[in-house]
Amino acid sequence: MLTLVVICFILGYIAIVFEHPLKLDKTVPALIMGALCWAFISLGHLELVGFDHHVSPMEDVLLHHIGKVAEILFFLVGAMTIVELIDLHRGFAVITNRIQTTNKRKLLWLLAVLSFFLSATLDNLASTIVLVSLLRRLIPDKTERLWFICIAVIGANAGGAWSPIGDVTTTMLWIGKKVSTLGLIQNLVIPSIVCLIVPVFVVSLSKQFQGHIKAGEKENGGKREQEEKLLSSRVMLFAGVGGLVFVPIFKSITHLPPYVGMMLALGVVWLVSEYIHPEEDFTEERKHLYSAHTALSRIELS
Repeated sequence: MLTLVVICFILGYIAIVFEHPLKLDKTVPALIMGALCWAFISLGHLELVGFDHHVSPMEDVLLHHIGKVAEILFFLVGAMTIVELIDLHRGFAVITNRIQTTNKRKLLWLLAVLSFFLSATLDNLASTIVLVSLLRRLIPDKTERLWFICIAVIGANAGGAWSPIGDVTTTMLWIGKKVSTLGLIQNLVIPSIVCLIVPVFVVSLSKQFQGHIKAGEKENGGKREQEEKLLSSRVMLFAGVGGLVFVPIFKSITHLPPYVGMMLALGVVWLVSEYIHPEEDFTEERKHLYSAHTALSRIELS
């Protein structure tokens, strides 16, 4: 049975790696592989070492691992819901509307710094999505925009490395108590800054980042058209980002798992979204457009 478990895992992992050629969502082989592996373990009556490093009943070990996975899922779903709530209320427009420069080199460094610090609070995937949306507004030319997107990805990955909530891998290590918040910052913030500065400095010397951005349709009198904000934009931005930053502080004070702090942060942000009025002529019929239920429906769970 142990051989079957190993074969099942290898085949499942190969299917995950080749999800694009197979045109199959990686969730499918992951679910099948996980269920079959546990089935083979149960049928073969294989001995399992529990979290106390002793042989434990299969049900105890299974519940332990499911619990660890659930911790990560609760944490990530909470974080992504907060980010989507901010986006629904156009909170990120508060940041993007302040960017007016058309100088490529200035925009490059501004984008790099913004992605570095944004990813430390929103996670690198969410911050990359936000920055790609920003670049679509700032840079009309697709080829030109791709160069800046590459830098946004580099900045987001560098920024996510030194924060416990900046990257899925780092978050998993933090939740598993393999690393501490202070330890991450002390040991990784300088290397992360170096990982950002070196590539950005090198590409800033290339011809792709010389001159100015080509004028787009949204240019008006030398200034970019401002993205329309809502009455709730600023409040939701500060509430959401504040909630995300609060999570590691909550963990340090209470010594509870991080997902508890994330659930608290989500609850507070959700509460704010329920009572705030995004528009002047806001009606009950339009409330669902800015609700947490809508935010949850926009989350990619697979």
